[in-house]
This record gives sequence, structure tokens and C-alpha cells, in this order.
Amino acid sequence: MTPKKIARMTSFLSVLLIFNFFLSYSQNISRLTFPTEKLQVREPKILPADRLPELYLPLLEGKKVAILANHTAMVGEIHLLDFLIDNKIEVVKIFAPEHGFRGDVDRGKFTGTYVDEKTGIIVEEMFGMSKKPKPEQMSGIDVVVFDIQDVGVRFYTYISSMHVMMDACAKFGVEFIVLDRPNPLGDYVDGPVRKPSQKSFLGMHAIPIVHGLTVGELAQMINGEGWLESGKKCNLTVIKAKNYDHSKSYSLPVKPSPNLPNDVSIRLYPSLCLFESTHVSIGRGTEIPFQIIGYPKPNFGSFTFVPRDIAGMQTNPEHEGKTCFGIDLRDVPITETKFTLKYFIEFADKFSSRKAMITNRAWFNKLVGNTELYNQICSGMSEAEIRKTWQKELEAYKILRKKYLLYPDFE
Repeated sequence: MTPKKIARMTSFLSVLLIFNFFLSYSQNISRLTFPTEKLQVREPKILPADRLPELYLPLLEGKKVAILANHTAMVGEIHLLDFLIDNKIEVVKIFAPEHGFRGDVDRGKFTGTYVDEKTGIIVEEMFGMSKKPKPEQMSGIDVVVFDIQDVGVRFYTYISSMHVMMDACAKFGVEFIVLDRPNPLGDYVDGPVRKPSQKSFLGMHAIPIVHGLTVGELAQMINGEGWLESGKKCNLTVIKAKNYDHSKSYSLPVKPSPNLPNDVSIRLYPSLCLFESTHVSIGRGTEIPFQIIGYPKPNFGSFTFVPRDIAGMQTNPEHEGKTCFGIDLRDVPITETKFTLKYFIEFADKFSSRKAMITNRAWFNKLVGNTELYNQICSGMSEAEIRKTWQKELEAYKILRKKYLLYPDFE
């Protein structure tokens, strides 16, 4: 091979070596380069306290146990009652709130005392101010376990049943354990604080309409503020939910009562429930209660619905069999579902006077927790003007609330 050919061959090999070097470098760099999109971080699943049996079963072993619960007391796919029995816990009595132990009783209806068909255990009704447990009903009970999914609204009566039972436990020396659950409206606080004159089973506590507490936090407040009628403190234990904080949304796995079937209805409930003091329909007697508003006159809106009897949800609904005209709120953005007087005032302005819409003034006062709001609405005040009148008490409540929080707050 001539020197000239050797030089050309050497040059070719040099180029080939350089090419292979850069090719290998490029491949190594690509292996080290991370993808540009952000990694999706999955938040830990929120677990209600009843999903943490290692925390509460040891507290119940060897004791005679009663439960204050309803259909929402589910430990995964099994009811708390069955779960306790399967774990050799001696359950001697069941107490049931509004809507009954199985959650299929119409609002305000009474079930009385009966025997649970599946277990043979006596069920005692706990709905109403007159349903305070008597000594004989509490006899032979060492501890009461409360497990009910609340929705975070003052006039939702499950928390009133909890209060009455706490008072009975304090009076008769019985332990009280709360299996805490997230509050689906726990991300804010709003509305007027209940005045003493309006204390009722719809408002046992001096808290705003949307109180921003779990039942465990509220139980601590009831105890800590000395609100129990017996004048004593309850022997209270709260088993906390896991991975919950007040800034997190929580979708309920079981509807808390017959007419709150989904997240939208629960978010709108504190605003639309005020219509219960009127003859305006908020969808009772339809499959979408607390998501629509209507009245049997065409000028009330273009959306129409006809209330009817629905077994397990509503009998004899307002305007049964009549076409109601109004609005459909199912697609309202979640940011616009916080407590508001907007819908109430808008519908009141379609009547001959705002006063004409509120047909049950006493009921309205109990719902809102004062007598002032009725006069403010009837006088023509705007929502912004009305809100200013309850801010001072609301801010004081927010400070009080901080003392009893068990979870990180939304602010």
C-alpha cells in the first residue's frame, strides 16, 4: 500500500472514530435527560376514622357498646355494626338519628323504638329535643360510639343528635367515642351565628350556618365551651380521620340523607334549605333535589320540573303534580356553590313582595338562627349589605373555631 493510500485510510478511520464517539455521547446524554413534563404526585387517600380499627377496637374490647349511627357508618363495604360484631365487640344497643338507622325515613318522620331485623338489637330513636335518652335506655352501656357522616351545616340535625347523646353520656357516666369523618363543606365558614333566642333542634349551637368543623372538632367545642345541659363534660375520645385537612375536597361515598344524592346538592344545601320556609320548591319529589329551584308560574324561569312521590326520598312534596318553572343549578361551577342569599333574594323579588315569599317566618328564623335576617330581606337590603351585619360575630367564631381544630386549616 502506498503512503498516499495509507494516509487516506488513516484519515477515514479518524473520522469514523470521532463519529462513533459523538454518537455514544449523545445516547448517554439522552439516557440522563429527564422528561420535561411534571411527575404526577398522587395524594394519600383520605380515610375516615372507621377505616382505622387498630385505633378504636382496643378501646371497645370487653365493654358493653352502643352505637349512634346510620347508613353512612360504612367500614369499606361493611356496616360498622356488622364489623364490630365480626370483631367480637359486644354491641348492646343502637341509637338512630333523623332518617333512621338505615337512612330511608323521610325528613321529620319518627320511627320510635324497634328491633333491627338483621341483628336483633334494639334501635332507639334520637331525633328531636324530646328524645333525650332516659336512664333505663343508657343502663348497662359502657361506651357510645358515634359514626355518622355530617355535611357541615348547623341545621343538619345529625350534630344535634350527637349533642343530645354527649349530654346523656356526661350525665350517666358513659364514655363517648367519635369516629371522625371529613366535612364536605369544611373548606370555608359563612353565615350568621345562631342567637340564643333561636336555639332548637335545628340549631343547638352558637355557630354559623356553615361551621367548617368535622363532627370530632365540633364535639370538642361542645365539651370545651361547656354547652352541655348537664353542666358536666363528656368523657370524650375522638379518633381522627387520616390524611384529611380543611383545604381538601371530599366526595362522600354514601349519600348522607335521602335528598342529598351527590356533591352538588351538598354544596348547595345551606343556600337552598332556606326555601324550606316558603312554598318554593327546591326539587324535593324529583331525582335532583337541592339542585333546582322552581314555582308553578312561568315567570320564575325557563327550566321546568314536576314534583311527585318518590319512595325512600319524599312523600307529598311541595307542588306535587304541578309544573314548576325555575332554574337548574347542576352545572354551577364549584367556586360558586358556597353559601349565598343570591337565589333566595332573586326568587323573593319575583313575588309581589319579598315578605310574601316567606310563608313560615318562625321556621325561617330557626334556619338562619336569628330574627334580624327576615326583616333585612323584607326591607329590600342587598346581600352585600346584609353580610356586613353578621361579620363581627362570624370573625369571633373563626377565632373560637381555631382552638378546636384537629386538622390543618384552609387558611
